[in-house]
Amino acid sequence: MSADMQKLIGANEEDDEEEIEMDVKEEDKEDHENGQKHIAAQMMLGADGVMPSTSHQFQIQQQLQEQVSTPGGVARRSRPLEEKERTKLRERHRRAITARILAGLRKHGNYNLRVRADINDVIAALAREAGWVVLPDGTTFPSRSQGSRPAGDSSAGLTSSSSQMLSQQAPPTSLQGVSSGYCASVEYNACHMKGVFMPTPAPYDLSSSGHSQSSGMVGNGGEQTESLPLIAGSMEVINDKQIIGLLPKLPERDFAGTPYVPVYVMLPLGVVNMKCELVDPDGLLKLLRVLKSINVDGVMIDCWWGIVEAHAPQEYNWNGYRRLFQMVHELKLKLQVVMSFHECGGNVGDDVCIPLPHWVAEIGRSNPDIFFTDREGRRNTECLSWGIDKERVLRGRTAVEVYFDFMRSFRVEFNEFFEDGIISMVEVGLGPCGELRYPSCPVKHGWRYPGIGEFQCYDQYMLKSLRKAAEMRGHRFWARGPDNAGSYSSHPHETGFFCDEGDYDGYYGRFFLNWYSQLLINHGDLVLSLAKLAFEGSCIAAKLPGIHWWYKTSSHAAELTAGFYNPCNRDGYIAIAAMLHKHGAALNFACAELQFLERREDLQEALANPQGLVWQVLNAAWEACITVVSENAFVCHDRVGYSKILENVKPVNDPDGRHFSSFTYLRLTPLLMERQNFMEFERFVKRMHGEAVLYL
Repeated sequence: MSADMQKLIGANEEDDEEEIEMDVKEEDKEDHENGQKHIAAQMMLGADGVMPSTSHQFQIQQQLQEQVSTPGGVARRSRPLEEKERTKLRERHRRAITARILAGLRKHGNYNLRVRADINDVIAALAREAGWVVLPDGTTFPSRSQGSRPAGDSSAGLTSSSSQMLSQQAPPTSLQGVSSGYCASVEYNACHMKGVFMPTPAPYDLSSSGHSQSSGMVGNGGEQTESLPLIAGSMEVINDKQIIGLLPKLPERDFAGTPYVPVYVMLPLGVVNMKCELVDPDGLLKLLRVLKSINVDGVMIDCWWGIVEAHAPQEYNWNGYRRLFQMVHELKLKLQVVMSFHECGGNVGDDVCIPLPHWVAEIGRSNPDIFFTDREGRRNTECLSWGIDKERVLRGRTAVEVYFDFMRSFRVEFNEFFEDGIISMVEVGLGPCGELRYPSCPVKHGWRYPGIGEFQCYDQYMLKSLRKAAEMRGHRFWARGPDNAGSYSSHPHETGFFCDEGDYDGYYGRFFLNWYSQLLINHGDLVLSLAKLAFEGSCIAAKLPGIHWWYKTSSHAAELTAGFYNPCNRDGYIAIAAMLHKHGAALNFACAELQFLERREDLQEALANPQGLVWQVLNAAWEACITVVSENAFVCHDRVGYSKILENVKPVNDPDGRHFSSFTYLRLTPLLMERQNFMEFERFVKRMHGEAVLYL
């Protein structure tokens, strides 16, 4: 990239010199024109303001011409050579600064700026990245996603297919189209090329799409009073008509002919309520039909332990899920199901509260050591401690027996959906948020990004395991957690354990971290072995988090507290990949757009390296020959974000042609169903499927 930038800069140095010379010549030309005007004025008027005679005008003209031709004349100011050189230096310095800014944005920010971009292009790109709408004439206002829109905007409906877009590809020069009425606002992105979309009378109303298409465009001479979404181009008003100039298309990788990658959509968290009843089945059916209309492959749904087995051990209620699965089956969609053995409501993006089963909470009140515990004795009720995986403390059953009974009940209840191939994958929850990790960063206990988190090993069952490991090593005094590892929001250099050359790399540190991480692997190994037994013949998967902050430090502190023994001198993901391979389980890694975050300032301050983490985990997975699936970690509705996801799901430079096996979009929300957002999503699905798309 740097070599290319040098070529671009070098290729244009001569052009810059010519432009600087032109700037100086233009200033001299202006001075000359001012002098000519002064001559004309003196010719027209005499000294007393009276029009002179013809002979007198000739004398004045002759004198002024002599004055102009004289070096000391004042009518035409001759610019000194030194002043011209100073002007060139100032212009050269300004252009050099602009070139460095543009080079940095292209290299590190993935901004698509033209070679001869100026400061206006830079400001516009940054404003669009921040979520603002910037029109070609410079008009700027907040996008709809920021809760503000220009007057005259109306709520957007939903179109069922991209046929409601102008089927013309934008040529290199701007196209002119005419529409009437005020142009409403939706989010505009630098890489979006939008056509004219037809409004629909109501969201999700597919039956009226044909009518909307005929009435939403101007072409029959009739009056158009409905507001239209924003069209990415310049707008001028002539006789109450908008003249719309579409911008030329931006370079974009063509995914036509690439491997077919199925796309699933995660359903809302609260689609099934605490009584295991399907919430708003009619509305959900409409949404599923909309997803089916754009060839989405299926949906993903959480099956919550706290809902199904809420009131008593081994009393399962699957009613709401059965009705949902039947709807999905009738629409010929696929299902990805998550066995969610954690609570919902304490993490980012949780909009509902689903606790663990009531009978488990009752046990926890009398025996709080069934939950993860930090050094201060604070309990985390998000999921059960791995210390009780083999302890019969849940009314005569161990934790893994409880998980197995739940999974076996699900398999029996929905046997026909497995037999018909409707359920394509079962993701097994292995910890908080369903991820294989310790709950080391709980916001409710004071963690704030980019804190390193705390070790979660202080319940009596995990301490018992630690004492046993220390005794086997011959060092009983090692049966303790680190006392210099800081607190939840500490930074590595503030602690004696995680700092450079800290205790994490000493004899005790290596012993403790090896035991701590091995307990995580053992938990995943045990639960997945039972899942493989319960779902024999079906694809199972485990989810790993992307803990990328402090990755550029030697200790990788945030990963260590989460259970990943991955300092700079050790690969902590190889053993996890080997464990997944042992059970034929797929890896779900929420990394599809992590590399896109490299330029964020907060990640730089946290010494984060999302790209390094992504490739380390993927290499470990592919070396172990396990299937990789993915989902987005952050909300995405724009073309730039979708393109980045596509680049990661289908790597263009992979020598073995490897790619992800499926992608799950998080999640189905009203914002996704807004017209422009949904049209971008439909386009994204087509590219995931390897279909050709129009570059509008």
